Amino acid sequence: MKRIILFALAVCVGIFGSAAAADPTALPRSAPEAQGISSAGLDAFVAALDQKADGVHSVMVVRHGQVVAEGWWTPYAAAEPHVLFSLSKSFTSTAVGLAQAEGKLSIYDPVLKFFPGDAPAQPSENLKAMRIHDLLRMSTGHHADDIDPFPFGTDENLVKHFLSKPVTDKPGTHFFYNTAATYMLSAIVQKVTGQTVLDYLRPRLFEPLGIENPTWSASAQGISFGGFGLSIRTEDIARFGQLYLQKGEWRGQRLVPAEWVEAATSRQTANGGSPDSDWDQGYGYQFWRCRHGFYRGDGAFGQYCIVMPQYDTVVAITSGTRDMGAIMNLVWDRLLPELRAAPLPADSAAQAKLADHLAKLAVPVQAGAATSPLAAKVTGRTYAFAANDAGLEACSLEVASDGRTTCHLRLHGADHEFPCGYGSWTKGSFAADPSPFGPSGPEAASGAWTADDTYTFKLCRYRTPFIVTYRLKFSGNDVTVETEQNVGFGPNQAPPLTGHAK
Repeated sequence: MKRIILFALAVCVGIFGSAAAADPTALPRSAPEAQGISSAGLDAFVAALDQKADGVHSVMVVRHGQVVAEGWWTPYAAAEPHVLFSLSKSFTSTAVGLAQAEGKLSIYDPVLKFFPGDAPAQPSENLKAMRIHDLLRMSTGHHADDIDPFPFGTDENLVKHFLSKPVTDKPGTHFFYNTAATYMLSAIVQKVTGQTVLDYLRPRLFEPLGIENPTWSASAQGISFGGFGLSIRTEDIARFGQLYLQKGEWRGQRLVPAEWVEAATSRQTANGGSPDSDWDQGYGYQFWRCRHGFYRGDGAFGQYCIVMPQYDTVVAITSGTRDMGAIMNLVWDRLLPELRAAPLPADSAAQAKLADHLAKLAVPVQAGAATSPLAAKVTGRTYAFAANDAGLEACSLEVASDGRTTCHLRLHGADHEFPCGYGSWTKGSFAADPSPFGPSGPEAASGAWTADDTYTFKLCRYRTPFIVTYRLKFSGNDVTVETEQNVGFGPNQAPPLTGHAK
């Protein structure tokens, strides 16, 4: 019995202490009970994320400045960045606050002050009245019909495009969630500092927090998109949340003015009336207010930095989910009741169970058989496709004698090879077309025969939320390819394509 307890303690020390020891900038680790939260409660919370919320990729819980739980669903990993989508907005907001503190701008400056050469010849009174303050709190006076869709992925001058759009309402009177407004904040910071938001934040925020190698997609004009496009690690999200929880202080150093933290995370505008919705609790400066008096930065498909000041707790989550609300509900329903005011008695057995659970998290692999009677007949055959919107030109399967399968796809003139793990994820690199939402590679694949005539594989781009499922159904000299993506900004299923053997 003594040996079992010692083993459990060793596992916990490894889980809760190794990251901090390896990285001097890392958040310290602690056994949960020492910070007033039970390992059993955390284990139940993680189980709920795994079983009741679709597509969670990572979770980190920080209590009293100590990481008490951290896990990544394989092939996602601690060292890998994850694209943040609109959680990027909270970082852009921070850049504005720092620029104001340095006297480079005032949030009450009119937007047109910074772009006289891009303004319309006769700007409307509403456009002339628009201030940085209105951009920050998503109250520019625009409606969806005024500004959507916004041409982020084009070569067009996006500042000029924004300023050319009608401003229907007086700025400050109407909340409309508007990613183009955040792009304008990024452009203003670049105008007054001579640096992109990424470069401006590097010495002021990223380096002091130990955020290594952040990347941020930019427009054709070289302006960080601001409202999306930032990629960092899960712990980096947690450090950012901890900085805000500490009112802008980090290890004895003032990084962000406390006044900015208070203003940015307070309710600056109303955005709905439902007491049961986490999107109706008010909006700050690129931060959302939450139920229970909390606040957050969030991004599409479940990228979260949740700050719970009353409980001295930060939760960082990355995901690829179609139901963002479900994840927050699990935080409120499963984690919040576990946060106690005082330390709890040590529970080494529960800590070991939690550590084991966190270490075994994984995105579900493709279910099915390792091989099929048809495998030998189709291996090595190349199937060609007529021109199509998906850019799929050819595909083939290479099935080894031990059952290992590699899928070859020719997309948009480039050849891609995907070694598919059976019952596991096999990592590779997918040089897909560039996207304004962030880098596309690397990837991991898992495949199996889901019917005698059908090979199915999942392609997980594990620095993004995106997992694409390909189904190859063989019939005679033909193959029909169906594709489905877990999440996306448009249709998640593409029309089936049929190729013919060469």
